[in-house]
Amino acid sequence: MQGLKRKIVYVSLFELFAVALTTTTLMLLAGSSGAHASVAAVASSTVAVVWNFIFNSMFEAWEARQTTKGRSVARRIAHAIGFEGGLVAFLVPLFAWWLDISLWEAFIVDLWIVVFFLVYTFLFSLAFDRIFGLPASAQGGQPQAA
Repeated sequence: MQGLKRKIVYVSLFELFAVALTTTTLMLLAGSSGAHASVAAVASSTVAVVWNFIFNSMFEAWEARQTTKGRSVARRIAHAIGFEGGLVAFLVPLFAWWLDISLWEAFIVDLWIVVFFLVYTFLFSLAFDRIFGLPASAQGGQPQAA
C-alpha cells in the first residue's frame, strides 16, 4: 500500500486508538469528566491528523532524498520526536483553554501525553510497516502517487 491511501489508513487507525487513550489520560491527569476530556481528545486528534499528514509528507520527501534507504531505529526515533514535538506547540494552548488549566499545567499534562505517544508512535509505526510494508520512500523507489 502506497501514497495517499497509505497515509489515510495510517492516520485513521492511529487516531482511532489515540482518541481513546487521550480521553483516559486527560481524565486522569487533568481531573476532567469523560465528556469534557473526550472533546479535548477529539480536538487534539483533529489537530494531530492535520499535522500528521503535513509532517509525514515532509518526512517522506526528506527520506526519499537520503542515500541510505530503509527505516533504522534512529530514523524511526527522529520521526517520532519530530511529529510529537510539533504537536506540543498546538496542543498546550488548546488543553489550557479547554480544560481551564494554566499553560504550565497544560504543558505538564502534554509532557505526559508526549512521552506516552513517543512510545506509541514508534511502536504503531513499526507494526504498521510490518503489516502493510514500507512506503516507497524507504524502499529506494520513488514515492508513488495515490
